[in-house]
Amino acid sequence: MRPITLFVLATAVAAMDSVVAAAPASAQATAVNLVHPGASVRIAAHDTVLDPTVRKSAEGEELVAVTFKPAAKPSLVLAPAKGGWSWPADGTLRLRVQNGMPWPVTLMIDVASASKHLTATVGIPPGPPQTVSVSLQATSPRAFGMQVGPPMPFDDSIVATSVDGAIDAHAVTSVTLSMPQPGAPQTLLFGKLDGVAGGDDLRHAYTAIVDRYGQYTRTTWPEKVATEDELKARANAAPDIAAPKGLDRYGGRTDLPAMQATGWFHAQKHGGRWWLVTPEGHAFFSLGVNAVNLTDGRTYVQGREYMFADPGAAKGPFGGAADSRSDQGSQRDNGMNHGRWWDVYANNVARSLGDKAEPAWRKRAVDRLKAWRFNTLGNWSDPAFADDHRIAYTVPILIQGDFNTVGTGFDYWGRMPDPFDPRFVKATEAAVANAAKGVRDDPWLLGYFADNELSWAGRGPQGRWALATGSLAQGPESPAKQAFLDYLKKTHGNAATFAKAWDVPVANWEQVAAKGFKAPDPNEAHPAIAADYIAFLKLYANQYFRTVAQTLKQADPHHLFLGGRLAVRTPEVEEASAAYADVTSINTYTDLPEHGFDVAAFRKMDKPVLITEFHFGSADRGPFGNGVAAVASEEERGKAYARFVDAAVASGVIVGTHWFQYVDQPVTGRILDGENAHIGLVGITDIPFEGFTRAVTDANARTGGGSGGAR
Repeated sequence: MRPITLFVLATAVAAMDSVVAAAPASAQATAVNLVHPGASVRIAAHDTVLDPTVRKSAEGEELVAVTFKPAAKPSLVLAPAKGGWSWPADGTLRLRVQNGMPWPVTLMIDVASASKHLTATVGIPPGPPQTVSVSLQATSPRAFGMQVGPPMPFDDSIVATSVDGAIDAHAVTSVTLSMPQPGAPQTLLFGKLDGVAGGDDLRHAYTAIVDRYGQYTRTTWPEKVATEDELKARANAAPDIAAPKGLDRYGGRTDLPAMQATGWFHAQKHGGRWWLVTPEGHAFFSLGVNAVNLTDGRTYVQGREYMFADPGAAKGPFGGAADSRSDQGSQRDNGMNHGRWWDVYANNVARSLGDKAEPAWRKRAVDRLKAWRFNTLGNWSDPAFADDHRIAYTVPILIQGDFNTVGTGFDYWGRMPDPFDPRFVKATEAAVANAAKGVRDDPWLLGYFADNELSWAGRGPQGRWALATGSLAQGPESPAKQAFLDYLKKTHGNAATFAKAWDVPVANWEQVAAKGFKAPDPNEAHPAIAADYIAFLKLYANQYFRTVAQTLKQADPHHLFLGGRLAVRTPEVEEASAAYADVTSINTYTDLPEHGFDVAAFRKMDKPVLITEFHFGSADRGPFGNGVAAVASEEERGKAYARFVDAAVASGVIVGTHWFQYVDQPVTGRILDGENAHIGLVGITDIPFEGFTRAVTDANARTGGGSGGAR
């Protein structure tokens, strides 16, 4: 390691902005040395002070200090005295910088060519000088097939993995260095800045980041392994946890008063709160885990072989091919999303359990889950677990077909199904029949989910109305639009009355029926718009949930309809789910359940809720992302889990919480959409995160997983 020299400067700075250097000269040179700027560059300071005193790093590198004052956006603007800098269009901006503070500092870089801008934000840690590298073309980790890029710095470099905007690199008119409203003076030291040819810096940031076990190569953590023997020993180690007591065979609590025993799982209110109830009649708080399967560790290798120590694994027994390209929101701007993939997790499971590992892996997974006091397999879990009858499980009903769909503008997993379309009814019947096959008489089945995270709303403040406006934008052949038109005609009578109520320039209903009708946003002057939208959204949601509920109860009258795993949602869809589903399932990624949905509304409706996705992630165990709900460290994950589950139990309406997910996502992103977060109970090597699982065990044990905690 090189010796580290920090320059901690006085915080008293001048109050006036200043122009540090200016001279009327042509600017043909492309490089700027802030230590010796010369006459060809203008340096303007706004709420900053540039100290021209030359300072030297431990290795003798010359730098000058810039102090950014507490202000909205203190900045230092570098510009050619005349003309513009001509940099390579496919090049890279490089800037030498050192943090003068004993804590990390955020630096924003704006490269401009006239009115065009290219922007990036990087974190500068304390330590020796580093080279900040910014591509002169927009980029993001999505372009490399993952949602979050590798952490910085590495090899004395800080590469901006996210760059927004576009410029004419041959005519750069300024570079602005700034900070986002510092609370106290912050000092950075700068040296040379230049635009250089080639994009090797960005590629280098992603080169050789995955070892042969699928682990990130540039750092270490307690669960990281170096050899196959180590992997095998740690993955096969049995959890050291006491056996649970006070539970029936399904995981129901025998320490609480018995409830109705129907032979099937059901929902029942007892003692002032809602419970799930086991087939034997005991209170059951569903502590579940999503995606307990062998297929979530797949990541694309083709096109980015340079990222992997063993790219040939994609052509071996744990490789395959797929194509994730689509017009869904989950794939927008996602690159490297097709071709050969490597199943990292399955490969590691085989290393620890040998060939044909599936049965042994399922036993190991269930043994772990029960030891950690989980009692339910959540959505996306291996259907083969149903044959083992050792733990409660859930089944998804995935409704697919050629029925009409409606776009909301969000459409993350696709457009909304049109439940008014008769073809949707037929598709629902087929999907329900397929889901119930072989499980309808199984008492271990907790229940069924319908679809997953449908786009019930759009983005932004007007997103609540997206299904209504999207339906009206369709042509007269759309069943959803026909249903809306029928409602409007019944409500308003004639087109003139409707036009006045909505303040729209239509003379007849044919104009409204025409494709491309632009529906207005609700406003105070015309309350009928919002009232009609709300009424239609209720019609839409009721039609969907009624269709699924009636079809499911005909095919399987025994088991619970667990709703639609709502993520993007409206009050109307929550009410419809509560009316037709036995339990409303909600996916929410918040610190507490009540910050993710209206608990009071469900108390008022007196209906049970199942949290079917939540998690807390951190970025200190390999994968670059820290999940949707991020915490600072691995230790904090366990604390956050306990707070969330305790609050769910205290709500009185929540009957279970399902963690997403069992295994960490691949460093380079899952093939579905590039997600690459540390959110698992186990790593990609199938080695449990011991500290986290012990905290989870203790929380689960006091919640409903039986007495006896981690030893």
